[in-house]
Amino acid sequence: MESNEFGSLLIDLWRDLQQPDVFWQTAALIVCLGIGWLADRAVRGGAAKSDDEGLRALGRRGLRRLTFPLVSLIAVLVARAILARWEHIHLLTAAIPLLISLAVIRIVFFVLRHNFGRASWLGSFERSFALLAWLVVALYVTGLLAPLIDALESVGFSVGHQKLNLWMILQGVGAVLSALLVALWIGGIVEARLMAAQGMDDNLRLVLSRISRTLLIVLAVLIGLPAVGIDLTMLSVFGGALGVGLGFGLQKIAANYISGFIILLDRSLRIGDVISVDGHKGQVTKITTRYTVLKGLTGIESIVPNEVLVGSVVQNESYTDPKVRVALPVQVGYGCDLERALAILVEVALAQPRVLRDPAPGALVLAFADSGINLELGFWIGDPALGVGSVRSDINLAIWKAFRAEGIEIPFPQREIRILGETAGTDSGGATGLSRIKP
Repeated sequence: MESNEFGSLLIDLWRDLQQPDVFWQTAALIVCLGIGWLADRAVRGGAAKSDDEGLRALGRRGLRRLTFPLVSLIAVLVARAILARWEHIHLLTAAIPLLISLAVIRIVFFVLRHNFGRASWLGSFERSFALLAWLVVALYVTGLLAPLIDALESVGFSVGHQKLNLWMILQGVGAVLSALLVALWIGGIVEARLMAAQGMDDNLRLVLSRISRTLLIVLAVLIGLPAVGIDLTMLSVFGGALGVGLGFGLQKIAANYISGFIILLDRSLRIGDVISVDGHKGQVTKITTRYTVLKGLTGIESIVPNEVLVGSVVQNESYTDPKVRVALPVQVGYGCDLERALAILVEVALAQPRVLRDPAPGALVLAFADSGINLELGFWIGDPALGVGSVRSDINLAIWKAFRAEGIEIPFPQREIRILGETAGTDSGGATGLSRIKP
């Protein structure tokens, strides 16, 4: 750029607006923006017809957001170089930072929304970032950016052997944020590639995705700070403080994160498993590096720290086999047809759609109890995630109806009482009659 662009671009632009030749700059700018608009329409139309998913879809969505500002910027640069031989080009020069800012804002928003979805803080952050970007453009156009940079550089201080100033710190923050955006972008591409991989375990995908993203973020910091002249050795003090913090206050959090990687790596739990741990039972709906979410049949979600899952006994109903055996106790009277009662139990179980035919249901005689004969109906279901209570209720109701139709008694508790003593009605031996009390 010309040397006077930083100090007098706004003044020169105002002078150009008062000259007749501004028409050519305006026409050239309109043509450049029209080219960018047509390119944007072409890319969006091609993306709408495409059925690509995963990595290609991610690249197409990013390209759609950058097509208009980038194509328009290239066209403006070409038009600026051509018109510079005959006309003033200050209007085109002023359009360059605006288009660059628009491209930066769009790509930042795209990367953040792709990685963080609909997070509540994204809206306010995007507005603040857009305001900051347009503020920098306004400072550049008005010629106030260079004096502001000089003022920031004049405020300096030392941290150990490292000399810093406010402008260097702002550059470091910007470099780290830019590197983080690139890291998040690459991490999103890696995650899309892993999710599209065939034959790979879901837990292994999560582990590789999170490890790659963590490494990329660390690498972004290691690259961003030295790029602006900040020595990384000064971070050793903060590293030591962080180690002390992990040793005392953050040990539980560190243990949960380590436990989370252990769970994901050894594949002891998977999404969809039905487990019981520490008094909580439910289906695993989400596994993070810090906690695991269990959704119970009532809809209540329990957030269980990973440390509890690693250090406690976990009952996994679908670890190697999703089939679960359900035992249903039934009692019948002594006067019933026992073989017919056992057959009815099996018939009722086979009539239920959720009961598996293999292994087949079976009925057993458990014990001769005080009030009746204890039986047990055992059957298997292959979908414990849908709950056991509903199938228990359906089978119990069907058993009651079948027993009632067959005249099989389901007894209630009975007690036989003998009264000893000389009372009226006793025999010569002094024994009384028997009376049976039914509650």
